[in-house]
Amino acid sequence: MTPLQLGDNAPDFTLRDQFGQDITLSSYRGKKAVAIFFYPFAFSGVCTGELTGIRDRLDEFLTFDTEVLAISCDPIYAIRAFADRDGLNFPLLADFWPHGDVARAYDVFDETKGCPRRSSYVIDKEGRISWAVHNAMPEGRDLDEHLRELHALV
Repeated sequence: MTPLQLGDNAPDFTLRDQFGQDITLSSYRGKKAVAIFFYPFAFSGVCTGELTGIRDRLDEFLTFDTEVLAISCDPIYAIRAFADRDGLNFPLLADFWPHGDVARAYDVFDETKGCPRRSSYVIDKEGRISWAVHNAMPEGRDLDEHLRELHALV
């Protein structure tokens, strides 16, 4: 598989959120730019800090022109408990089965650990990859940088 490049069409997917609702990336095409946050594990320290950081700034991430999606390989029941515990009221998507298929499509699945790497993509309104960043597992993301890249598209 060829690694994704800026300007490539983002691989489409449909995954279930923490409420069991299907979310399809291409449904935002022509309407919203999307920030996709792949995170390794629900309830882990760095992931909790990042996702509660998004929660605390949700009004900056979610606008009429932007959306945020967080993806892990945890089962729906785990991400629902995680969302409920921490008040995460934005889509947390389960790439649980087939395990890691979406993370693999984005070339961010860690085969050894069985989870996505700490990676982010910003998808423009036309469904193309406009920006990507890949952080080391223990290294939290710069949410300001993500917001700049997301808002540069609208």
